[in-house]
Amino acid sequence: MKRFLKILLGIVLLISLITVMILNQSKFGQHPKGERLERIKKSPNYKDGSFKNLSETAVMTSNKSTIGAMWDFMTSKKQKVKPVDDLPSVSTDIKGLNEKEDLLIWFGHSSYFMRLDGKTFLVDPVFCGYSAPFSFMNKSFKGTNNYGVEDLPDIDYLIISHDHWDHLDYETVLKLKPKVGQVVCGLGVGQHFEYWGYEVSKINELDWFEAIEFEGVKLTATPARHFSGRGIRRNKSLWASYVLNTKSNNIYIGGDSGYDTFYKDIAAKYGPFDLAIIEQGQYSENWNQIHLLPRQLYQVAEELSAQKLFPVHNSKFTLSNHPWYEPLDEALSNKTESVSLVTPKIGEVVKLKDSTQVFEAWWKDLK
Repeated sequence: MKRFLKILLGIVLLISLITVMILNQSKFGQHPKGERLERIKKSPNYKDGSFKNLSETAVMTSNKSTIGAMWDFMTSKKQKVKPVDDLPSVSTDIKGLNEKEDLLIWFGHSSYFMRLDGKTFLVDPVFCGYSAPFSFMNKSFKGTNNYGVEDLPDIDYLIISHDHWDHLDYETVLKLKPKVGQVVCGLGVGQHFEYWGYEVSKINELDWFEAIEFEGVKLTATPARHFSGRGIRRNKSLWASYVLNTKSNNIYIGGDSGYDTFYKDIAAKYGPFDLAIIEQGQYSENWNQIHLLPRQLYQVAEELSAQKLFPVHNSKFTLSNHPWYEPLDEALSNKTESVSLVTPKIGEVVKLKDSTQVFEAWWKDLK
């Protein structure tokens, strides 16, 4: 028995050592510390050592534990959660585009480039080909990884909604470093960027309802209902949505969020919006407080007083058990007359001032 206990203890210590070594890799980033942590402690959204949502929020809303739900996800029979065919994309010379035209280019999931009033913006870029700590995990769909950092012009503003792997990619952020003018992120997320070698003077961390203004650009962090974390410990940094205002554009950047009453408050304070970019994909009734369900998409768009709706968080990674095309089908079938729907292919130029632009239901004939 003593020999068995010694072997068991050795195995536990070995697993613990390996876990510590993995979590200490640079890609996992760092939790806030020093002056940054002291600032965080003063936030009204930080209580008992972690950030909180405005409303009481459960990550898992089913009667299963997180581990149980993960086990079901891994072992349950899945149907069409990823396409057999390559997803179509448009080859666009982004660097050669008209610098005076307001436009948007989507790269799949929640990554997109915008040029507004001559300034460039990049939101939640993930170009590594997977949304996980390691490249063998959760690879992107075929045809969705045709763009990279090298295809982009200099980026005036890199905007990060939160630090999950499918929104903050270590490899992409490192490659972007020489191209980025300013980073805008939630409180605590800046610790990752500083740890990864970004100049502190370029990192702008915002609490909800805080704003920062540059030359003709105002970015305001607004609430989202979600959570954060790249390792074992959660909610040490803040998740956010944003209001992006330029001379001729007012855009809502939703990030990841479940439904809450703050959408009406955001519209009352900052709306109406020319465009609302809202997550619509990788949802489940098992986590319906931290991601929108299809029936809630247009409700949110209308509460935001948005003229156009661009649903993201779909068509690149499998994070739930619904068919990969279902979010776009739902967005199309639930469409209301009051909101224009934007559904570009990856790489397609969305002309933000062109109210006549038509988008194909490009996912319909794919296997």
